[in-house]
Amino acid sequence: MSAFYHVCFTVPDLNAAMQDFSATAGVTWKEPVSASIGEWDYRIVFTAGGAPFIELIEAPPGGPWGDTTEARFHHLGFWTSDIEAGSRRLTQNGFPQAFSGCPYGRPFAYHRLNSIGSHIELVDEDRQQSFIDSWHHGGQPMPAINEEAFPWNPSH
Repeated sequence: MSAFYHVCFTVPDLNAAMQDFSATAGVTWKEPVSASIGEWDYRIVFTAGGAPFIELIEAPPGGPWGDTTEARFHHLGFWTSDIEAGSRRLTQNGFPQAFSGCPYGRPFAYHRLNSIGSHIELVDEDRQQSFIDSWHHGGQPMPAINEEAFPWNPSH
């Protein structure tokens, strides 16, 4: 079972993107939430119904999501058993960290994958219950990458 649980797009108009996805793919949405991380305000929403989720983020340009003036694919999200070890593993294997939420009390990190022109997001599995409570109430726990047993873990 995969630790992949969502795909994220940054969009300049959250409501328009939600409507377009609903009209074309029949997806339903949870209620959007306004939030901030550090100095950056944003709006976020996830699809209803379970993994894999679609995440939409609307934010001003220049923050963790870069140029948000046009809609674009931003990342694939994966749970990890240990955000620090996972982030170190990716960096050591040539996938540089583009942003970390850890200094802001949020255990996630974006890593750049030039081969896909986008990012991988690792989110610490300790955050999973909070995600389920907020976005998938009553949902089952999802698998996470086991960093200690990962085949390419440089510590092996």
